Amino acid sequence: MVLTPAVVAHRGASGHRPEHTLDAYRTAIRMGVDDLELDLVATRDGVLVARHDLELSITTDIAERPDLAHLRRTLVVDGVEQYGWFVQDLTVAELETLATRERMPGTRPGNTAYDGAEGVPTLTEVLAMVGAESARRGRPVGLLLELKHATHHDAIGLPLDVPLMRELSRQGLDHPWARVVLMSFEAPILRRLAARTRLPIIQLLEIGDELGPDALDEIDEYADGIGPHTSQVLPRDRDGAIDAPSTLVRDAHRRGLTVHVWTVRGENRFLPTNLRHGQAPDALGDMAGLVRALLAAGVDGVITDHPEAALAALREL
Repeated sequence: MVLTPAVVAHRGASGHRPEHTLDAYRTAIRMGVDDLELDLVATRDGVLVARHDLELSITTDIAERPDLAHLRRTLVVDGVEQYGWFVQDLTVAELETLATRERMPGTRPGNTAYDGAEGVPTLTEVLAMVGAESARRGRPVGLLLELKHATHHDAIGLPLDVPLMRELSRQGLDHPWARVVLMSFEAPILRRLAARTRLPIIQLLEIGDELGPDALDEIDEYADGIGPHTSQVLPRDRDGAIDAPSTLVRDAHRRGLTVHVWTVRGENRFLPTNLRHGQAPDALGDMAGLVRALLAAGVDGVITDHPEAALAALREL
């Protein structure tokens, strides 16, 4: 079941806490979000954990751990060569010894006050926390679960859909009225999931993806919605300002596809030029203005780092 129009906390309230921590998720729930978005990758022993990247040095303290220095290596992920420490090389027991930290300390220095306060949560831990918070607050909190680097995981013998569906089934969440949605940028894993679950499926879209009738018809064969970038719904002119909406939302809705846009962030550097306040790239701009424009364009959900501003814009309507 998908609630619309929905405010979805991107990696939790990541504008206020280090991303993908239980504190970030709880903060978003306190703010009143409809859903949490989290990214899932697999450890060496096949446990799903909440991380956006396979490489760990940006969002954890692993570089300061001499006992794990031997795991540092070069790895090609989705065609990109990276050097560092990777989730797939650690067991869940090893991963749980790490402390999380803010991804963008220069942009969000306030979040660094929470560095080291938490570890990397497993999917099981997130599901337990969301269930407890939903019961405590008397309202269900939904989950948008994004499967990251699915083809890469397949190639190394750690397919993400197997532990995902096992855990959702164990928790009683594999049914159409559960507040769980499955997402990926990669169609093959979504097609596999469509054949084995009735949970809603969202095909995430890269900025340069083809969005014509044939492409949407193909997505409609296996998915229930699309997840475009904000600029695919509100194109930007040559100066970087938002222009009139594209036809994407209308075209998707004609096929019965929902539209959840990513990623709405509050800082000037991430906003269209006509919604920025001042010249400082890390100052907060008029994010609410962008949310209002997206809602006016008819989107079904806004995935955001700053859910409080999105919720305020939604309440205005």
